[in-house]
Amino acid sequence: ENRPIPEPGPNEVLLRMHSVGICGSDVHYWQHGRIGDFVVKDPMVLGHEASGTVIKAGSGVTHLKPGDRVAIEPGVPREMDEFCKTGRYNLSPTIFFCATPPDDGNLCRYYKHSASYCYKLPDNVTFEEGALIEPLSVGIHACKRAGVTLGSKVFVSGSGPIGLVNVIVAKMMGAAAVVITDLSAIRLQKAKEVGADFTIQVKNETPQEVASKVETLLGCMPEITVECTGVQACIQAGIYATRSGGTLVLVGLGPEMVTVPIVNAAVREVDIRGIFRYCNTWPVAIALLASKRINVKPLVTHRFPLEKALEAFEITKRGEGVKVMLKCDPTDQNP
Repeated sequence: ENRPIPEPGPNEVLLRMHSVGICGSDVHYWQHGRIGDFVVKDPMVLGHEASGTVIKAGSGVTHLKPGDRVAIEPGVPREMDEFCKTGRYNLSPTIFFCATPPDDGNLCRYYKHSASYCYKLPDNVTFEEGALIEPLSVGIHACKRAGVTLGSKVFVSGSGPIGLVNVIVAKMMGAAAVVITDLSAIRLQKAKEVGADFTIQVKNETPQEVASKVETLLGCMPEITVECTGVQACIQAGIYATRSGGTLVLVGLGPEMVTVPIVNAAVREVDIRGIFRYCNTWPVAIALLASKRINVKPLVTHRFPLEKALEAFEITKRGEGVKVMLKCDPTDQNP
């Protein structure tokens, strides 16, 4: 709150922040101070699902001006390396990323960011939808990596926010049927609301039993599985469930070492792919939102002013609701 208002550089814009979603990674840093090799060593601002209004543009910025409403892509390459040259800048080892140590995030009143990674929002796309482009991008990137196409049968494991955006995107890309699993009946109901065809509430089934239920509901084994939990048993179920010759995409991050039936995957030619965040997704997401081809509004279940951030984080930590949104601009009531 008492930080000075930053001055944008030549290729940056200064933003008055509006909507910032809370991600599981924000909560994890808050609670544990690290995620894998990313360790919080100094005070760090959280937040990377965000939108705001340009209030000042650097001298070299030509595509944005004060008053423009923008969605912020939080990952900005620091150099034009081999990954940037091939269009996979998310894999650049020196990338800046909001709220990943030591880089500050944007859960604050004023924030400066590279103008090239701020995308103007059409008038019919709200600030909240703009902030939701970040999690939505994970779904777009995962479904592209998975090869979802017309008629695909898809199994999504985990019905948290990332599982839900994968349901939305898979259906948008032409999936004929999507089945989703979770422990929570409330989250599975939300999955139905956003387009899942079938739900399975997992209790104490073995991974093979979960795979069998998926096959029964779809009427066949899915060509594509999108695993959004990182839980060992769920990854195992993903391998068993996926049709021979199909693709399993690992989105959820769990422990570094996981025991999986790798020979089962190998002899059935199940491709296992990873994803790291996303790249080249903001223009796609904005086009989908502006054309009303997808609806992400049901994802937001709680809203808090910035002053009540602690309460918002507590609710996220407890797993209540789906997406908790913080409002950073007290003067603006526009969602």
